[in-house]
Amino acid sequence: MEIIKTENLYFDYEIYDDKGVVTDKNTALRDVNLSVQKGEFLAVLGHNGSGKSTLAKHFNGILLPTSGKVFVGNIDVSDDDSIYEVRQSVGMVFQNPDNQIVAAIVEEDVAFALENLGVPPEEIRLRIDEAMHLVDIYKYRKHAPHRLSGGQKQRVAIAGVIAMHPQCIVLDEPTAMLDPKGRREVMNTIKMLNEKGVTIILITHYMEEAAQARRVAVMDKGQIIMDGTPKEIFSEVEKLKEVGLDVPQVTELAYELRKAGMELPADILTEEECLKELIKILK
Repeated sequence: MEIIKTENLYFDYEIYDDKGVVTDKNTALRDVNLSVQKGEFLAVLGHNGSGKSTLAKHFNGILLPTSGKVFVGNIDVSDDDSIYEVRQSVGMVFQNPDNQIVAAIVEEDVAFALENLGVPPEEIRLRIDEAMHLVDIYKYRKHAPHRLSGGQKQRVAIAGVIAMHPQCIVLDEPTAMLDPKGRREVMNTIKMLNEKGVTIILITHYMEEAAQARRVAVMDKGQIIMDGTPKEIFSEVEKLKEVGLDVPQVTELAYELRKAGMELPADILTEEECLKELIKILK
């Protein structure tokens, strides 16, 4: 069952002069056709300026197509009357958690959107407790967010989205500002949510994060140029390098060893896989 679909999606950023007159445009998305099934874990890769964040903002109507269509379920996101339903179905988590946290106490921040929607207080209490337990921040519920680490703040932001009970969560480079420990915390949370049936779309430029997804789409110059499983995508080392992307370090190692004459598979993604294949060769 499709939860998100784009059809021939184009998007232009308009450029204005000092008088507010459009003088030019920058086409950020070009003929993007993408289908995301309910329960998928899709990572979208691309270098800066490839269009991946612009695409993400179309999934819940933050941006609207210049031409083409974006559907959430059967709803056209361009339909103004349905935007509330779209944003209940698809939640967004952004790069900087400080830009998404608005309250002085963690549990108040998680409750913020629900209060604005007029959800009954007893329902709010149930939902925020459930969300905080789910991402393991319940013990910080009375803390001030500014006292938390970057990874903990990002989990507060995720909890606020979870409390809305979305079918899909889009995360736009959520670990870009975090240290390695914070990145691990957030990635563990993302994988746990997906295992519970939440559709995940992860925008990232970290190869090791994309390798943990079930499916990877690669963007370049506003188009999707590759789409497949992590093993399929990262086995194309030279093609990825042509568009300015790396591969996971262990995949790069296996690639260099193959160039040196060792008969290793092209789709190695983990250290365990690499070690297993090296042991076979060295026996």
